[in-house]
Amino acid sequence: MKHIIAIQHTQSVHHTNGMVGSWTDWDLTELGRTQADNIGRKLKEELEGQDPVMYASDLKRAKQTAEIIGEHLGLESILRRELRERNLGRCCGQSVQWLRENLEHPEVTVDDRLFSDGESRRDAWNRLRPCYEEIMKDEHDTILVVAHGDILSSFFAMFQGLSVEAYHHADIHGLAGGVSHLLLFDNGHHCIKRISDMSYV
Repeated sequence: MKHIIAIQHTQSVHHTNGMVGSWTDWDLTELGRTQADNIGRKLKEELEGQDPVMYASDLKRAKQTAEIIGEHLGLESILRRELRERNLGRCCGQSVQWLRENLEHPEVTVDDRLFSDGESRRDAWNRLRPCYEEIMKDEHDTILVVAHGDILSSFFAMFQGLSVEAYHHADIHGLAGGVSHLLLFDNGHHCIKRISDMSYV
């Protein structure tokens, strides 16, 4: 059986200053660093005796979360650009208020782009898919994935065998610092044991 532990990065500066996250490269706040430390300590207890591997987005808020967790587990992250949050184009570096006032196209379908130079949900899905497949084929029995809310939403949908069009009638939202536990049984059965568990922070 394979265990996939997905961790949404902890509190970032953009969670506190009204700015857009996306591909803007924000650091963790001090609270975020404390949250990551708490996650690392608890995972060290849970994973004692196991030999995990850890993948992480290369954006600083996810990378820093992974680094702090990795200090407890004796792990270095495999950084993957494909695990970045959805790219919102020219909205990067702007405030959430600016986003609302300058929105080019409302997001109705998975092919809509909020900004013409950004990614649609399908674009982000297609970017993630090869990396997802690689992670699922990793030979380790315990795999940690540290990434972002929107991209983890797609990761979970892929894990459940859904298509990107499922977003037209359903969605999955996590919280900063949430820890999710996915199980892949030897018979191929996929199970989400828990999602966005905040007891770790």
